[in-house]
Amino acid sequence: MRTAHPLIARLEREIVLTPADRLSVNEVPFYLQDFKAGEGPSWAGDQPRRSFVILEGLLSTSKTMRDGEVQITAFHIPGDMPDLQSLHLEVLDCDIGALSNCVLAFMAHSDLRGFCERHPRLAAALWRSTLVDGAIYREWVVNVARRQALGRLAHLFCEMMARMEAAGLAAEGTCALALTQAGLSEATGLSHVHVNRTLQDLRARGLVSFGQGQLTIHDWDALARLGEFTPDYLHLRSAAPAL
Repeated sequence: MRTAHPLIARLEREIVLTPADRLSVNEVPFYLQDFKAGEGPSWAGDQPRRSFVILEGLLSTSKTMRDGEVQITAFHIPGDMPDLQSLHLEVLDCDIGALSNCVLAFMAHSDLRGFCERHPRLAAALWRSTLVDGAIYREWVVNVARRQALGRLAHLFCEMMARMEAAGLAAEGTCALALTQAGLSEATGLSHVHVNRTLQDLRARGLVSFGQGQLTIHDWDALARLGEFTPDYLHLRSAAPAL
């Protein structure tokens, strides 16, 4: 049974919460909603009146071209708030969809705005999280535009493992990752055939195992070198001391 407010896990990535902070967070009403793979919760053109924290599952942010081709621009794991920008931007410019069965905790924008006005230190922590999202987007642009196929997949796998470990969702180099080869194609800009061949190459090198909703990295150092991965852009850190 969940006892902590869903927003607490999001804020604790950024700062150390005091007992008073925790009480303040509990002022924000929320409700839970389940989504199946392939469902919303939000689509480009929507005018959301709520934002959410992921409790369970994997989601993506994506853009769809007129010919139906999809470019995934981010993956979102438990603890993330993929649509926090909608608190200030009226119209959503991307699709946010479930890649697996998900449980999301929704909070009304009116409640979140009031919370931020009353608690500026906690609002600053949410602002920091959107800046980190921006840093991740920049790295994804570089990954898709400049790295070769092996480097693209290696970098993506390193990022997902680093984020899962930071969220306490990985152990001994293994984490759940409900992605298909089609999803990898849409995230890296590679064809399905090229993704398949690249995965075979990574396996043959003894670097990763990927399939059936699970990722295992067998040689982190070699995979990170191949993908030119350093975690600096993720800005993972111990939460800053409460002031």
